[in-house]
Amino acid sequence: MIMKRRKKRNAIIWAVVVVVVLIAGYFSFVRPQQQAAKTVTVGIMASSKADDHIWNSVAKTAKDKYGVTVKFRRFTDYNQPNKALENGDVDLNAFQHKLFLQTWNKAHHTDIVSLGDTFITPIRVYSNQYKSVKDLPDGATVAVPNDASNESRALFALKNAGLFNLKKGTKLATASSITDNKKNIKIKELAADQTARSLNDVDAAVVNTNYAQAAGLDYKKAIFVEPINQDSKQWVNVIAVLKKNKNNKAYKDVVKAYQTEKTKQLIKKYYGSAEIPAWDLNFNK
Repeated sequence: MIMKRRKKRNAIIWAVVVVVVLIAGYFSFVRPQQQAAKTVTVGIMASSKADDHIWNSVAKTAKDKYGVTVKFRRFTDYNQPNKALENGDVDLNAFQHKLFLQTWNKAHHTDIVSLGDTFITPIRVYSNQYKSVKDLPDGATVAVPNDASNESRALFALKNAGLFNLKKGTKLATASSITDNKKNIKIKELAADQTARSLNDVDAAVVNTNYAQAAGLDYKKAIFVEPINQDSKQWVNVIAVLKKNKNNKAYKDVVKAYQTEKTKQLIKKYYGSAEIPAWDLNFNK
């Protein structure tokens, strides 16, 4: 009888020990890993206070609604965020449009994908002489950015403005891609940050929004705005992730925290129509 009691007591003791070990293991190993998985570092460009307000709102939503702590790492060079993603220094990044990402993957043999759309900043045509692109005279000179990505974007915008067509199947447009140039529009290639400054010397200029703002141009006075259609879809900015991590729930929750009505309101508050929330836009126009 005594032996049975001892065996029963020992069994109880060992059961308690096992439970204690399991609990200790959970708090020592499992719980910290779960907590770590709930902290997501996003790589963004060092930018304006407006962007900071928007991202701080996203971080608050992620924390309050999904229990995800969002931290930020800011960069000053567009070559850094994708490298940081590859190196594991950040979990997500949000700084590039779809064409930039596609070009980066091809050039660097990386496998980075979009996890969700953020916004699009339409490129615009400005002129100091004319009120509409229709008013541009025969032989008009139009300045465009000279880097491959922005030049292509500018030429697609001018095509959509009805000034000329581009060769069928063109993806990355250059001046040699132009067809049906009935007004004999002349293209002047300049550094992207110089197109706004050229307005006194050309009939019109295609200017990226950031450079237009830096030059003091009023985006509401542009004579043409890049439309939302299949041509502009490639310019949508995205939240990007390594393909192998695209199903991570915490990462998806950050995207959900961004794609909210609150974010739309903040974008409108700080940028008006210069920047447009893109996650539910219809590009099939």
